[in-house]
Amino acid sequence: MTSYDAIIIGGGHNGLVAAAMLAKSGRSTVCIEASDRFGGGAVTREFHPGFRVSGLAHLLNRLAPEVERALGLDLSRLGNRLASTVALGADGEAVMLDGAYGERLRGVSDAEAGKFAELRALLLSQSGILKRFQARRPPMPGKFAVGDLVDFGLAGLSLIRHGRDFGRDFARMLLMNVADVLDEHLTDDRLKGLLAFDATLGVHLGPRSPTSLMGLYYRLAGESLGAAGGQIVPKGGMGAVTDLLIAAAKSHGADLRSGARVSRILTSSDGVTGVELADGARLVAPVVVSAIHPGVTFGCLLPPGEVDTGLSTAIRKIRSKGDAAKLNLALDRSPDFHGVARQDLSGRLVIAPSINQVERAFNPAKYGEFSPEPVMEIVLPSVSDPSMAPEGKASLSAVIQFAPYALKQGWETGRAAFLDCVLDRLEAYAPGLKSSVLAAELLVPPDIEQIYAMPGGHWHHGELQVDQMLFNRPAYGASGYDTPVSGLFLASAGSHPGGGISGLPGYNAARHILSRGGGR
Repeated sequence: MTSYDAIIIGGGHNGLVAAAMLAKSGRSTVCIEASDRFGGGAVTREFHPGFRVSGLAHLLNRLAPEVERALGLDLSRLGNRLASTVALGADGEAVMLDGAYGERLRGVSDAEAGKFAELRALLLSQSGILKRFQARRPPMPGKFAVGDLVDFGLAGLSLIRHGRDFGRDFARMLLMNVADVLDEHLTDDRLKGLLAFDATLGVHLGPRSPTSLMGLYYRLAGESLGAAGGQIVPKGGMGAVTDLLIAAAKSHGADLRSGARVSRILTSSDGVTGVELADGARLVAPVVVSAIHPGVTFGCLLPPGEVDTGLSTAIRKIRSKGDAAKLNLALDRSPDFHGVARQDLSGRLVIAPSINQVERAFNPAKYGEFSPEPVMEIVLPSVSDPSMAPEGKASLSAVIQFAPYALKQGWETGRAAFLDCVLDRLEAYAPGLKSSVLAAELLVPPDIEQIYAMPGGHWHHGELQVDQMLFNRPAYGASGYDTPVSGLFLASAGSHPGGGISGLPGYNAARHILSRGGGR
């Protein structure tokens, strides 16, 4: 048996962050990844000879500055330019958002640009109040620490500083649906469709669903290059982000093992004692950090009876069925989109021409069906990084809403029909694209579940909705990174603050362990 101070289960970006943080503190640390490569969904992969794309998410918009500073990450190799956004309209016309989530607009009237600027400032201010709770352990009801009280006080001061009207609006809007908010402030369908899409991306909500504004707050709480709401298309794909985290973990002495599957977490009457691998090898440690889906941690790796029935039931009931599909296309040429200049193809393009269109795309998913007119976010990684495709050709990556995990007709028969719908939708905005397709790979939630070991195919390890956030993430009784089993901690996207390439679940969990003297 090999002994460590801490064992990390799962080599996704959160697992790597936790491993790097604990190793940096002087703890002997090992990070164990079941697949043959680290990164989880944050990888760069060749899906057709010569054509590369990011595995799942293809935009970096929330890697936390706290993680960057703590691990000394050099993000310059990922690119130093914020990605613009092209919102495509019903007839292919486009509106451009530049800078930090629409800091500058092109293609709308001066009056609409002014309204958008006011709404943007309001949303960024409101999301900033929530943001202060992300890079720390969530406040626990009845167990408020001094730091929690300080944060509550600062949040209150922020509300007071902005004035009575701001505080009233924040209280009124917090649980509203995003459609009503957008209708109050904007008139341009393209802008409203874009924000409605961003608010509901990756969650099982439509823009007219209550609390859907929370998804937009969550997005705007992220940042890139120091810009709130900013995003970049990383050079080399998301695998380049993982490479930085691997290098950081190794530089601090963490042992990284890929191709090693944990079969069970070992426990005694005093708590965890280590893990057993699929090959029978045992690793011993007083601290085990699970950076994989909480359902797998509690349902598959822990011995029966280690947690009470109430928590086991709550974990089983986590809503974790994905709605997002990933399309990768190998194209024999770079596509032309209606109304989009060639130089504007290096950012992201969004096909969500109105609130109603996003809502209509969501409606079938409620009944286990896909929409014939899906909405989607598109990136052409080879435009800004020619290494992502052979010379003269192009790779296209698209995240598509809504693709229900449990398709009524089954994905074995529904996949081809859904792919046709997606390609037809793309063709309507980029004529000639279908004839340029050399290869297509469509990953629906069951594929994502299998390839990336994400139960339900949910990128966030559980819905990012109000009842599954803060002290209810993943469930009350296993929140704040603690578990009922002494020495066992959680650190995946299923923990606070949630999904996205932020590194915060791993960072917060490691800091919590260190504050308690874990591993020593």
